[in-house]
Amino acid sequence: MAFPAISCLVLTLLSMFISLVLSAPTIYNVVSFGAKPDGQTDSAQAFLSAWTKACASMQPATIYVPAGKFALGQVIFIGPCSNKVNVTLIGTLVAPSDYTVLGNKTYWVLFQHVDGLTVSGNGILDGQGTSLWACKASGKSCPLGATTLEFTNSNNVVVSRLTSVNSQMFHIVINACNNVNMQGVRVIAAGNSPNTNGIHVESSSSVTILNSNIQTGDDCISIGPGTTNLWIENVACGPGHGISIGSLGQNQQEAGVQNVTVKTANFTDTQNGVRIKSWARPSNGFARNVIFQHVNMMNVQNPIIIDQNYCPSGGCPNQASGVKISNVTYQDIHGTSATEVAVNFNCSSRNPCSIIIMESIMLTYKNQVAKSSCNHASVTSSGSVQPAINCL
Repeated sequence: MAFPAISCLVLTLLSMFISLVLSAPTIYNVVSFGAKPDGQTDSAQAFLSAWTKACASMQPATIYVPAGKFALGQVIFIGPCSNKVNVTLIGTLVAPSDYTVLGNKTYWVLFQHVDGLTVSGNGILDGQGTSLWACKASGKSCPLGATTLEFTNSNNVVVSRLTSVNSQMFHIVINACNNVNMQGVRVIAAGNSPNTNGIHVESSSSVTILNSNIQTGDDCISIGPGTTNLWIENVACGPGHGISIGSLGQNQQEAGVQNVTVKTANFTDTQNGVRIKSWARPSNGFARNVIFQHVNMMNVQNPIIIDQNYCPSGGCPNQASGVKISNVTYQDIHGTSATEVAVNFNCSSRNPCSIIIMESIMLTYKNQVAKSSCNHASVTSSGSVQPAINCL
């Protein structure tokens, strides 16, 4: 009479085994598809072949990039996929040394229309952008350059522990995505490298950026139109141009930015600390419900700045900015300014900044309390706020 019980046990164990096998991730090593870790052979087709297999897998799949240097031309990974895909990057991806190969392309590595994607590992993406930076510095006619890594029209994305070095242009772009978690990301580029924003977020919602270190020549993090529910925490920035909302108001019809939190950030030798910038022209754009909290400044040129007359080069519009800035809180911000004016609110004469709240601010310049400048803003202070804010 024990046989039926044994049979049931065997069937149960078999069923469990089959379930485990079916749920186990399938691993695709790019070397098996012909990728060469020699830093010379273009392995783009091998990476795309591995992606095709992984994306079509009915089980969760992993693309594995082992140690070594893999030369890559432009690669575009397109979904949707049948299941979740994890890209484990251990080695280094190397862009073409000739900047003209990618210079007129928008991106180098692109993921688009993917739901449930993880890109992780201690790997490096080397954009080899120094020669393009030199071209731009010489005043010659040069291509704009390519973003190193872009995610567009994708959902439920995790990016963990990656390093991007020497991007031609932006390092990492999050565009038209929802639910993106970035953590442990490192960005490294020279302080004079042009347009090398560390992480750029635009037209995206529910994005978190945690525990990251960014050293670059432009904004460490830039926040473009259409960004909502963005959380940035424990980020180190410097060199660079700070964490910037904007530039906004480039277009008359433009989506706004709202629900942004920047918490526990350190800025060292940066051009700006926390910044909101907009062009001085008509626009229906806005920035509202923003919190900058627990921020340390060390030798920062503009620790706190709202600039609604943003114009980094010639051809300035010289009108009143239509971008409406409201409900912005600065809380527990302290440290040293590299210039006498540590707080600068240069708001729109037509649409003054409203509900600007300052709490527990202490910024010094050459061991003295710094100064502030404030135009066209309604500011409320509580606790100790130094420098004091007096608006015109």
